[in-house]
Amino acid sequence: MDSAGFDSEGREFSSATEMWAAEIGAATFAPASAEVGPPAAAAAPSNGEAGAGPGEGKRKEWYSKGISYWQGVEASTEGVLGGYGCVNDADVKGSDAFLRPLLAERFGAAKRHLVALDCGSGIGRVTKNLLLRHFNEVDLVEPVSHFLEAARENLAGCMDVGQETHKAANFYCIPLQDFTPEEGRYDVIWIQWCIGQLTDDDFVSFFNRAKVGLKPDGFFVLKENIARNGFVLDKEDNSVTRSDPYFRELFKKCGLYIHNIKNQKELPEELFAVKMYALVTSEPKIKKSGKRRRPKNSPHVIRS
Repeated sequence: MDSAGFDSEGREFSSATEMWAAEIGAATFAPASAEVGPPAAAAAPSNGEAGAGPGEGKRKEWYSKGISYWQGVEASTEGVLGGYGCVNDADVKGSDAFLRPLLAERFGAAKRHLVALDCGSGIGRVTKNLLLRHFNEVDLVEPVSHFLEAARENLAGCMDVGQETHKAANFYCIPLQDFTPEEGRYDVIWIQWCIGQLTDDDFVSFFNRAKVGLKPDGFFVLKENIARNGFVLDKEDNSVTRSDPYFRELFKKCGLYIHNIKNQKELPEELFAVKMYALVTSEPKIKKSGKRRRPKNSPHVIRS
């Protein structure tokens, strides 16, 4: 699937392949079709360098422009949410309702030292309001330095060392396309409102590296804006809002499976829809109901 899309200036692309070729000088993985819509309110951009090759200068420019945009944004909830600080409560409520049963299902009721990674952590909003409720340790990775410094300040009271504490442990000022997590450290890797900064090939490369950071039974949560069709390229912050089919195609390329999926509710109508995906590295087993099915066309028993 590689059909038409638009950017925020109204320019039409016949395919995602054409869009990526125009933006970074090289085609990348490119499924889906497109929609015009408002720019995404993201938590943090990415920055950094990709491997040498055709279009390397344009690729660097793609990430440089993205991080420059976010460097000019105030390090506040209102700032990182693109002027929609009002969605914070609904966002946290929806994320908690999605995450809580997943933790019980994957890890059971037994006491366990849980560790999470907050990708594109911004000012630590998700870590403080959500992840520290459920995890003993949370690491933050964020490429915008003044956001990460604000996160350190916001989480200063959550950094005490202790056996049973819930703390912000490590702060990494690194873009996702350059980040490789510590092997086997994380129960959950949470990625929210930031993956749109990555090109398709860096998207796949990041998840392939990040798999190594998961513990047994660990999983990813991707929470992201969703285009109705295909993709929308935001020229202001150099990000791409992908459709659900686009994401699903990329998940396949990453070797990831959707374990659960849920729509975020209670957001303003003018914003993109938002989905939460729980992604695992092994194909989920089909749950059996335990009920025997009657063969098709079999006669019913008639009781008098």
